[in-house]
Amino acid sequence: MASLTPAPHSTCFLSNAQLKSPPAQVLFPLANASLGTSFLQKGSFRAVRRVAKMPPKAVVVAATTAEKPKKRYPGEAKGFVEEMRFVAMKLHTRDQAKEGEKEVKEPEERSVAKWEPSVDGYLKFLVDSKLVYDTLERIVEDSAFPFYAEFRNTGLERSEKLAKDLEWFKEQGYNIPEPSSPGVTYARYLKELSETDPQAFICHFYNVYFAHSAGGRMIGKKVAEKILDNKELEFYKWDGELPQLLQNVRDKLNKVSESWTREEKNHCLEETEKSFKYSGDILRLILL
Repeated sequence: MASLTPAPHSTCFLSNAQLKSPPAQVLFPLANASLGTSFLQKGSFRAVRRVAKMPPKAVVVAATTAEKPKKRYPGEAKGFVEEMRFVAMKLHTRDQAKEGEKEVKEPEERSVAKWEPSVDGYLKFLVDSKLVYDTLERIVEDSAFPFYAEFRNTGLERSEKLAKDLEWFKEQGYNIPEPSSPGVTYARYLKELSETDPQAFICHFYNVYFAHSAGGRMIGKKVAEKILDNKELEFYKWDGELPQLLQNVRDKLNKVSESWTREEKNHCLEETEKSFKYSGDILRLILL
């Protein structure tokens, strides 16, 4: 039977430093179960029992490397178009949309019912709008970035419709003005942006077309009541069912943006305010 015989002091092979080390560093095998609990009370085996109770290393590593909960952006669950819509609606006034948070500061931000439009001002608006739509349609046709081609022939195009409206005004004896500073400035900005910053360009593309299909239609109706004897312009007509045309473009926008990083998506959203500014400058022409 094995026995435990204390080693003579003269034969001890442990240095003073080693004797001061934590007992867990000095482990002896249990040679005989009959030694019982009295031996387990010794310091070295108390250390063994403490080590046995420690959680597995893998669990510790998993806990320290667990990812933080992903931040969710308003509308993100429904797709990126819903994120763009959410940001855009916040930039409306309460008169313009129930989700609006902006205070009324400019004449065009008032309720359309309070507007006093003029035919000359409306013509300037239509001319500048046509320049912007011409530019947008040319950009997607040329496709400086391949995914722009996804937005050709969507059914939302307005250039041809506006050309017909301007021809009608001309037949009524009105002089058609040249594009003015707001339209020229915005068209130039869109062209430059489309060549260098596709995410920002898509923000403008979305807001121009979708705003016209919603608030733009209401503006056209109210202006027609006041100065055009309720005539409905081609600008406010679409070939096909508008809700389906819009849904088709939403699907394309969501698909294109799936490959964007979160930073690229945020950059696109940040461009919304500029889009509203440029469009607002053109809209204001109606009231001149």
